Amino acid sequence: MMEGSLSKWTNVMKGWQYRWFVLDENAGLLSYYTSKEKMTRGVRRGCVRLRAAVIGIDDEDDSTFTITVDHKTFHFQARDGSERERWVRALEDTIVRHGRRERWSRCVPAPAHRHGDLERRISEADAYLQIMIELVSKMTTRVSELAEPQDKNKGQVILDHSNVMLDNIKHSIVLLQIAKNTVNPVNGVYQGPTTLSQSHIKEGQAMTLLVPDTSYSSSEGEDDFYDADDELVDTVTPGPSASRTCGAEGASEQEPSSPAAVDLPRTRDGEIDYDALYEDDSDSDLGSMENHGSVVTHLLSQVKIGMDLTKVVLPTFILERRSLLEMYADSFAHPDQFIKIVDQPTPRDRMVQVVRWYLSSYHAGRKSQVAKKPYNPILGEVFRCHWDQEGEPLENNTCKQEVGDGPVPWCSPDQLSFVAEQVSHHPPISAFYAEHVNKRIQFDAWVWTKSKFLGLSIGVHNIGRGLVTLLDVGEEYSLTFPNGYGRSILTVPWIELGGSVCIECIQTGHKANVEFLTKPFYGGKKHRVTCEIFAGNDKKPYYAAQGEWNTRMEGRWTESGRSEVLFDVTSMKPRRKRVAPVSRQGANESRRVWRHVTAALRAADTDAATSAKRRLEQTQRDAAKKRVDTGDRWITQLFSPKGEEGWEYNTPLNKRTEPPSDTTAPCKATEVETR
Repeated sequence: MMEGSLSKWTNVMKGWQYRWFVLDENAGLLSYYTSKEKMTRGVRRGCVRLRAAVIGIDDEDDSTFTITVDHKTFHFQARDGSERERWVRALEDTIVRHGRRERWSRCVPAPAHRHGDLERRISEADAYLQIMIELVSKMTTRVSELAEPQDKNKGQVILDHSNVMLDNIKHSIVLLQIAKNTVNPVNGVYQGPTTLSQSHIKEGQAMTLLVPDTSYSSSEGEDDFYDADDELVDTVTPGPSASRTCGAEGASEQEPSSPAAVDLPRTRDGEIDYDALYEDDSDSDLGSMENHGSVVTHLLSQVKIGMDLTKVVLPTFILERRSLLEMYADSFAHPDQFIKIVDQPTPRDRMVQVVRWYLSSYHAGRKSQVAKKPYNPILGEVFRCHWDQEGEPLENNTCKQEVGDGPVPWCSPDQLSFVAEQVSHHPPISAFYAEHVNKRIQFDAWVWTKSKFLGLSIGVHNIGRGLVTLLDVGEEYSLTFPNGYGRSILTVPWIELGGSVCIECIQTGHKANVEFLTKPFYGGKKHRVTCEIFAGNDKKPYYAAQGEWNTRMEGRWTESGRSEVLFDVTSMKPRRKRVAPVSRQGANESRRVWRHVTAALRAADTDAATSAKRRLEQTQRDAAKKRVDTGDRWITQLFSPKGEEGWEYNTPLNKRTEPPSDTTAPCKATEVETR
């Protein structure tokens, strides 16, 4: 038993209410009362079943947490982070215990209808699965301890067969769970307690606790969590603003149907047109998480709050049809905003333009309204592309010469070019570089992500740094990156950004402090950003901006009071990147590497996508093992280590060119160093 006070969100009072909580680890039940006195009298306000529950936290708020179960989400608030940690750990331990033990419980009679019988059978099968897992684990240990090579080989054969059988059992149980949800989807509506909640008897005697069929509150509507500014809806529409407003983050009223097969674009020869496939921006949604709820739940049962997700394999159906390297290229989807930095007359104007380009770049990286995960690049993978300037397509450009070097050698000096390379696998580091030759501006960056499981969401911490260099004025602007959060991962996922970002120019002393604000636990708006820009050691900013990174931000020059629109994405159409045809790409270039996975996802064939992805991963494992056996070290192609943890492009613009003698010449050919 564990007990204590917590605050609980209720819609009856539209706010947090004090409650006294009792956690019964043996029964797997969290009961709550309006006071400790009511607890001693047995007047329970409600309870939360913990079997198959999911705990959720937000690392932007150290006192709140959630419990999602029975298609309802309960919201709690502790006094501080340490108290939340104590409750979360106790709840997680209880959930794990009952994931294994309550399957054997017979204190609640099985429902008479078929759905209840099927659920009981699945629970029994899952219990046998746990026994099987433990036996195979012991066998693995035993085989590893065998000294004789002959005995060890025989033991390994038995172990291999056991693992194959174990995988088949796991797959069968997952299929049964999917069948259960398909035959009888649950709408999450609860009409009140139907069984005796708790039997209190005299101290010293055994207490029999009957676990109710579902979690409940005696106050109707108390646990329906929604924000005051949200509309109540009956269903969830996929999109970044979709939220569970009636019953919180749970399941929709109806189970989404399976996606139909999609015809792929073809060439005249009947082959798959991979170029058209990658240029297709339509989103063939393979279904929300609700449609794959059993698989997701099976996955979530293997992770704990705060766990690093680097080695956790996520389901294929949540993948986006492109590599992470290509997603980084979308930072320059508005190339004119980046190039305009050079044209600003003063350090203040240039810093504001850096901020404008930086903040307006994030919306272009979201190809789908539903948050999806791009492919993890394989080691040595490369992505190249370039953009024309607005109003100056290549065919009308009078500068016909090619730069002959740099990220994209066949570009003209009036095009913005980009290249990225996956330079490390552990940790997964991506390095990328962009330049505009005639404007003499370049950008060098490296970043790696560390994912953390937060219960109902996934936090992605971006570790790295970027550097904008203006060659002719000798200014460098260093910048960092915000964290990303995949929210509502059990229903319709959406993405938000959070954390502090610093943009600083060492040469001028100007500094911008940017705050990406995550949505508060209750109330408030999504995607909010604030920014203040300072000169030198000034304590008062000369420029301030606020708004949403995915819609519109407004800025104000504080000294003059002049206001302006920093950017409005509704009037900013991202420019399409130019990429070499897949047939002409090298074996390690992104679109060629992932073409089979992309085609399968576009065709809504998750089995084929998973198989293609596994073949790539196995090839990587085989190559890594071979390097270990031969003692070879991986050598990067385009980037080299810089300092203890940074990376830089080997041949940036400032190393390849000399300052032009006449910077006003619009079409001056670029001199390229002979290497």
